[in-house]
Amino acid sequence: MEFLQLRCFVTVAEMLHFGRAAQHLEMLPASLGRQIRLLEERLGVRLLSRTTRNVALTEAGSMLLPEALEIIRRVEQLEAKLREHKNQKAALLRIGAIDSAAAGLLPQLLPRFRELHPEVVVQLIEQKTIRLLPKILSGHLDIAIVRPPETPDPRLEFRPLFHETAVVACPEGHSLAEYEEVDVHQLVDQPLIVPDRKSRPHSHDLSMQLFIEAGLSARVVQIAEEKQTIVNLVGRGMGIAIVPRWASRLGVKGVRFVSLKVTQTSTRNKLALAACWMRDTKDPTREAFMSLLSENLSSIAATA
Repeated sequence: MEFLQLRCFVTVAEMLHFGRAAQHLEMLPASLGRQIRLLEERLGVRLLSRTTRNVALTEAGSMLLPEALEIIRRVEQLEAKLREHKNQKAALLRIGAIDSAAAGLLPQLLPRFRELHPEVVVQLIEQKTIRLLPKILSGHLDIAIVRPPETPDPRLEFRPLFHETAVVACPEGHSLAEYEEVDVHQLVDQPLIVPDRKSRPHSHDLSMQLFIEAGLSARVVQIAEEKQTIVNLVGRGMGIAIVPRWASRLGVKGVRFVSLKVTQTSTRNKLALAACWMRDTKDPTREAFMSLLSENLSSIAATA
């Protein structure tokens, strides 16, 4: 039995009129009659008694009707369940973010996004750029806020956002902590804690190139991977570090963050943030997120 044949039979059985049943199903009466005949041929019984004036259920038709109604009810329940599952999947936005974006950008944006789109569930994954980009390519993320690589993958689209401000993290009581602003010349001979270049090339290069551009040498005493670790090492008096301004929100005791004076042509501008997604794809939920981000970009950048 085919589902269409059962639906045609049930509609005629309930209305006991081929013309009205055909109109309800948006079918031609001849097509409706053919579906009933095919069902009767398949079952080998007459289901409907038809005359020029009326339609009635046969004994076999009366037996089939409740069973056919139950089959249709279960199929419709399954269809509704599958549609609900599809809608739930469509309402999921998977965002990847480097630590800067997770601590600085997204907390300013996600509450407003939730107000505007309460039906969307946001899944946030915080990792480094080198781990987020493959997740975009594999389809495990819808969008990511990353450091744009020097050689972008042509399959990915990058939309520049803004450049973050660099500050100097130093221990409280350190001679640099007395200043409101310092320049790189004041950092010479200071023990410097820098990120590992393999995992954080942008942050590493930011620290090193500031010295190189000034014709100076950095005194690196420690390499660490995570910003939280670096700032905690500063708090323990192991050295100073050049970090994005958002790191001051980590709330590590014993650390003071001092503004770093840089020139407009400095490699400070390499500490960029960009939104990234698969090129030539459309996603209404992602586009709604990017629209809100674009509207608030100026105010967010002012705090970076």
